[in-house]
Amino acid sequence: MKTRDMILISMFAALTAAGAFIKIPTPLVPFTLQFVFCAYAGIFLGAKHGLYSQILYVGIGLIGIPIFAHGGGITYIFQPTFGYLIGFIIGAFVIGKLTEGLKEIKVWRILGAVLSGLFFVYFFGVSYLYMIVNLYIGKAMTIKGAIAAGFLPYITSDFILSILVALTAVHVIPALRKSGLAKVITE
Repeated sequence: MKTRDMILISMFAALTAAGAFIKIPTPLVPFTLQFVFCAYAGIFLGAKHGLYSQILYVGIGLIGIPIFAHGGGITYIFQPTFGYLIGFIIGAFVIGKLTEGLKEIKVWRILGAVLSGLFFVYFFGVSYLYMIVNLYIGKAMTIKGAIAAGFLPYITSDFILSILVALTAVHVIPALRKSGLAKVITE
């Protein structure tokens, strides 16, 4: 791996961490900007390096550095929101896979990729929320309740953010190509 790649991977891990601190507290799952940087990691770094950036972010948090929305440490795996972090890893990979090598950079194509990644973030996030609340915390929560707590309050804002990511990416990608920095995204 080249030094440039390691720097970019680290940078997107740090941006995702910064996104955790830009939050609006809500009862169970806080609204943060982490997904925005997760999506950009997939778009700008590609599947493999986008995946690495999110693994690095989660790994740093699990070793004890408080970079998650509610802290850090290995015991964070028992937080109801940990599934969203797993979703960021998968989401960045999916977004990268769907945007790598796009011949035409169109808003709807980028948006489709971002929404596909968002699906996995919510899939893992809501599933983990349901599992932890029922099995670890010991409270009864239905699947409908998990969806109501971990999906419905956030999907509108995440959809709007996904549109903004797609709108900005279609302008940034050509600039990266022109400067020679877009290695992963080819014409």
